[in-house]
Amino acid sequence: MGRDEDKTVWEEFFLPGLWMLIERLGAAGRSCFEAASLRPFSSSSAMAKSKFEYVRSFETDDTCLRNCYIVVRLDGRNFHKFAEQHHFTKPNDDRALGLMSKSAHSVMEGLEDITIAYGQSDEFSFVFKRTTTWFKRRASKLMTHVASQFSSSYVFYWKEFFGEQPLLYPPGFDGRVVLYPTNRNLRDYLSWRQADCHINNLYNTAFWTLIQKGGLTTTQAEDRLKGTLASDKNEILFSEFDINYNNESALHRKGTTLIWEKRDETVSKRIKRPNEEEKQVPVTRSRRKVEAYHCDIIGDQFWEEHPDVLENDT
Repeated sequence: MGRDEDKTVWEEFFLPGLWMLIERLGAAGRSCFEAASLRPFSSSSAMAKSKFEYVRSFETDDTCLRNCYIVVRLDGRNFHKFAEQHHFTKPNDDRALGLMSKSAHSVMEGLEDITIAYGQSDEFSFVFKRTTTWFKRRASKLMTHVASQFSSSYVFYWKEFFGEQPLLYPPGFDGRVVLYPTNRNLRDYLSWRQADCHINNLYNTAFWTLIQKGGLTTTQAEDRLKGTLASDKNEILFSEFDINYNNESALHRKGTTLIWEKRDETVSKRIKRPNEEEKQVPVTRSRRKVEAYHCDIIGDQFWEEHPDVLENDT
């Protein structure tokens, strides 16, 4: 039915009956209806439909399975080049790591259903709780929102960490969505990412120490480390450069874990009671804040100390 036909039906069949009802409501009802009737006729249901609407049938249903943790992992796109062009310190640039953490913090504050996030180097994983209904659990919506919020925060907070050093071009991050049904699965995933942090950081520490303190070229350093185990790299660092890898920064060795925690805050509030002078009194209130940890999350201690991070499997 076209718009003109809709208008004809409205005027011939519905409008007279509606006027009779308005008459019974009295003057107030008539004035309200007259004001509304001055607006041009439109049918939202008719306008929402069109011959082109069939294209919606091409959309893929990407609703995430219920009762599963939803993990959105972001990775920097071509970040080796980005780090070189922005002169990141090797093997670790605390400014860049701080900016990554700040951007992840911004994502969590915007999406409170993220129960834990873990990041290292140029990646960050965000874990949505099993019961989340954000964006109707649509994978594409969750991933694009996290990626866009993270990327824009990275640009927004750049000066806070890099000062007057210019951002030459905007960074890019790709994302993926993975579902984990049990606490064990999720913990194994996070353990995998932290193990990856340890492996990469140990290699990079040894590699750049050989270059910066040992005077090797990049090719020579690669050849020296080819086929070595973790114990071999530790031995090179300790015996040749007096570096105990275990004393290196926990931020570099363990990455960054972000969780929600309740913190009591005491603020002063002005109160005036009847027949009394106004005075300042301390008021304590509890707030949820995102807190950062640089600790082991492979063992049980972290999870025992923070039992609210995971939901009960039963």
